[in-house]
Amino acid sequence: MGYGGYAPGANSRMPDKLTDLQQAMRALPLDKAMETLALIEKLTRNVMKDQSEPKFRKINLTNDKIKNVIADVPNAIVLLEEMGWVQEADSLVLPETVRMRHETHIVGLIDAQDHFKTACEKEKVRLMRAAKAVDADVEKTRQEIEADRKEKAADGPVTQGSKANKLGAGQFMRASDLGIGQGSGG
Repeated sequence: MGYGGYAPGANSRMPDKLTDLQQAMRALPLDKAMETLALIEKLTRNVMKDQSEPKFRKINLTNDKIKNVIADVPNAIVLLEEMGWVQEADSLVLPETVRMRHETHIVGLIDAQDHFKTACEKEKVRLMRAAKAVDADVEKTRQEIEADRKEKAADGPVTQGSKANKLGAGQFMRASDLGIGQGSGG
């Protein structure tokens, strides 16, 4: 129960427990997930377009594209089996009794793609931060600059202006002594 015995509201930040299908979709490796999910979504949409068409209900795992994007990707075949596909020799077949549902399968694939898109962005940020790791000389210079800043701040603000200092009893020469600025008439 939530605060005061009330049940959590619709805007509760606690995520729902993932279904087996959602867990299988998120078990794909990060580097291949987007391509694999996109192909599985295309295959699923083809099946949904015409549920009785036999060519859409069979996936040939020896096909080069299918092999690279599904068969060679860890957990991709497990995901398809979770969706209802059955492995027969070198192919996957969707039995006639299995019906794909848009709300479950297509929306689930789109959610998984969003999950991996966010995960890829986070990974990119993490790698950029790791690449910005500074070497010892740069870090030493930054620390010296920070120490100078702190020292300057400790002196406090400048509250008085500069004062003229008397430099001695030397001779002064004016422009008029040299004849500059004096008109000779005319």
